[in-house]
Amino acid sequence: MSIAIIDPGKDVSDWVAALHAHDSALKVEVWPEIAEPEKVEFALCWNHPEGVLPQFPNLKCISSLGAGINHLLNDPSRPPQVPLVRLVDNALKQSMAEYVMAGVLEHFRRFKDYRQLQSRTQWKELPIPDISTLGVGIMGCGEIGRYVAQKLFNFGFSVCGWSRTRKGREKFPVYVGNGELETFLSRTDFLVCLLPLTPETENILNRMRFDQLPAGAYLINVGRGSHLVEADLLSALDCGQLSGALLDVFRQEPLPEQHPFWGHSKIAMTPHIASVTNPDSAAEQIVANYHRALSGEPLLNLVDVECGY
Repeated sequence: MSIAIIDPGKDVSDWVAALHAHDSALKVEVWPEIAEPEKVEFALCWNHPEGVLPQFPNLKCISSLGAGINHLLNDPSRPPQVPLVRLVDNALKQSMAEYVMAGVLEHFRRFKDYRQLQSRTQWKELPIPDISTLGVGIMGCGEIGRYVAQKLFNFGFSVCGWSRTRKGREKFPVYVGNGELETFLSRTDFLVCLLPLTPETENILNRMRFDQLPAGAYLINVGRGSHLVEADLLSALDCGQLSGALLDVFRQEPLPEQHPFWGHSKIAMTPHIASVTNPDSAAEQIVANYHRALSGEPLLNLVDVECGY
């Protein structure tokens, strides 16, 4: 029995080492060098080729190598009877919180403006608002979203959340459903998208929603590129409804060289690195799910395929 890692074009030796560190008896194989496909019972996937999963007739579980699972949900050849799980661990949540906090603070404390003053050799103090008056709205209150929101709340920002369904009680207000989305947006100076990508959330970052934000709001998209209507972002930036955006995810990755985002003065970008899964941290969860799958126990971070997360 074995685990197959399917991550084309990547060196996954760190994953192999991390898995063996937690269970030295594991047989771990790396696609496409799979000696006996019929013995593979657990598959770890990231951007796997369509059609590869049916090669393993005895799969008991398919795990994403990250928090995202759209690459699995969008594969029509994925065996529908095999349960899906995703990775959510403390290191992943912490790195996402660091990224969002850095993006909010950079804009809030006007570091870009100070760099422009520096380039002109101007010594000038710029006004900034009190932190408690700044609303940070987290779209998506799953495990990662709640963690990020709590960190921002503890730091002193006025935090609120929005979720499609109610998840539980928090120390900050959480708005639920489409009926409360406009109210959520109206008190949000920094909009942080951490939603899963589903048919309901695709294109949710659009001009109508931007216009429901306070004038001069700032967007941080660390969800998925397809959440954002790109032309609407450019329009909202150019007319001043949005003061800027920090984008880590895009509809096409890598972003084409001719894309207008590259040269836009109000857009900051990073290459999908906001929160990268750490093999040493995540391996324990994977090994636990492997043994749970073999023994028929409930799986950790099981994906509801109907909901898409």
